[in-house]
Amino acid sequence: MTTLNDRPHTALLVVDVQNGVVRHAYDRNRVVANIATLVDKARAADVDVVWVQHNSEQLPTGSKTWQYVPELVRRDSEPLVQKTYGDSFEDTDLEAVLAERGIGRLFVAGAQTDACIRSTLHGGLTRGYDVTLVGDAHTTEDLSPYGAPTPDKVIAHTNLYWQYQTAPGRTAGIVDTADVDFAAAVPA
Repeated sequence: MTTLNDRPHTALLVVDVQNGVVRHAYDRNRVVANIATLVDKARAADVDVVWVQHNSEQLPTGSKTWQYVPELVRRDSEPLVQKTYGDSFEDTDLEAVLAERGIGRLFVAGAQTDACIRSTLHGGLTRGYDVTLVGDAHTTEDLSPYGAPTPDKVIAHTNLYWQYQTAPGRTAGIVDTADVDFAAAVPA
């Protein structure tokens, strides 16, 4: 379990599912639908949904590209964390948001697999969180023209190595959307 004291709660972290980020993402519609299912499951189990939104020159605050995709609607009561780096923890208030809610376990979904998702997974684990990647609820764009593997291989590789990730006193792993049971993650 988490190495963080007094953090019995779980959260779903939805990372950068913004118009400009997933516009050309691999298997976009299926991944966004899976994330919508996760959001519904979390809400039904009274598990916090924490939204992360990237800001950059390509995603200027308030622009259409910066907005979350229309299929995903954040409730006013759900925290929104603004970031400018890949790791959702770096130079943001994410840690304070999670601490305030007693959260020590994260389920991570969103985009881009080979950038913000990987950075956030590692950022959470190194900070003491248990971090589970939802294996069919993250995606990336095709950067193979620049020498990267194709998106399906990037996603498969990330799922492969994260299922074997370990750290003292913390857990990591992957799970598919259909197998996520937030109700089992809620402390008695």
